[in-house]
Amino acid sequence: MRFEFATATRIIFGAGVLAEVGTLATAIGEHAFVVVDGSLQQANPLLEYLTKSKVQYTEFAMRGEPTIDIVRDGVDQLKSSNCDMVISIGGGSIIDAGKAVAALVTNEGDLLDYLEVIGAGKSLVAPPLPFIAIPTTAGTGAEVTRNAVIASPEHQVKVSLRSPLMLANIALVDPELTYSIPQSVTAATGLDALTQVIEPYVSNRANPLTDAVAKEGITLAARSLLNAYRNGNDVDARRDMSLASLFGGLALANSKLGAVHGFAGPIGGMFHAPHGAVCARLLPFVMETNVKALQQREPDNPALKRYDDVARLLTGDAYATAADGVMWIQALCSHLEVAPFASYGISESDFPVIVEKAAVASSMQGNPIKLTTDELREILVQAL
Repeated sequence: MRFEFATATRIIFGAGVLAEVGTLATAIGEHAFVVVDGSLQQANPLLEYLTKSKVQYTEFAMRGEPTIDIVRDGVDQLKSSNCDMVISIGGGSIIDAGKAVAALVTNEGDLLDYLEVIGAGKSLVAPPLPFIAIPTTAGTGAEVTRNAVIASPEHQVKVSLRSPLMLANIALVDPELTYSIPQSVTAATGLDALTQVIEPYVSNRANPLTDAVAKEGITLAARSLLNAYRNGNDVDARRDMSLASLFGGLALANSKLGAVHGFAGPIGGMFHAPHGAVCARLLPFVMETNVKALQQREPDNPALKRYDDVARLLTGDAYATAADGVMWIQALCSHLEVAPFASYGISESDFPVIVEKAAVASSMQGNPIKLTTDELREILVQAL
């Protein structure tokens, strides 16, 4: 057995740890390039802490998910600002944008030189600028992943800029920052977090370290996602979901994902559909399809037993089977009011292109079994 495990240089977790950011930043540099969500005010406390610590900052406000043009713009602004570190505060999109900008400002060439699938896929050579990631949602675990998901409207797909060099210097995870997020965001990001601890556990690249964090993450999300959705001020539930999100990032960065995320990239690139909501809708149908395919074609595949493990962690029933896990996820999605794909303008006429793009997606390569075109299409039919 051989495996590797890499993560952020430091992970600091706990309620109120945002207050430490000024001291942490002064140890890294003097002028921060701060990537924020332009539609929210969540960055204000961060900026106050930086000011108190006499750290200069230049804001880069963006809306939505990072595109190739947004990242290029960020690189240009960073180069002209003479900043010596990058801080992202926001959801996964904001963190990914900061990661990409920090990496590209120190490496020659254009973003497309380094992107997977649609670009040249070259490896980064120079270390990025020092990077601090501060998540304000409990979903992607982007603060501890080694890739940045970038949308290309021209190609109608989302792809990754990926390198071990992109791991954050500091991941500062403060559950208090998630208290104010709306119910719909809690649902979508929470189900994304749950997906990201389930898929690495059953993936073909699972290892003992990712297994440990994935199993704990499943337990945390199973007991707390619905509580966080119903009561955003439930401190224990918010803490559990922030941990589950962190654990999902640790797991996926060191193993693989699967068909849910294999679909999510193309769908997110083709339609205005939130990543977490797409994953939420797909999860039960992918689980069910994978289990049936494993039973029919690879009954000795260890992933089959792992789906039983997932069911037991979700339900708390020591005798639960994979089918029970699928039903539990379906019930949870119903409680969280997960929208069908049709609500995003997706129709059956789009299926051939979605399936074609999903089949070659990086995440699809981690699925525990290779699904047929018919199986992939049937997942979409159910999700519609």
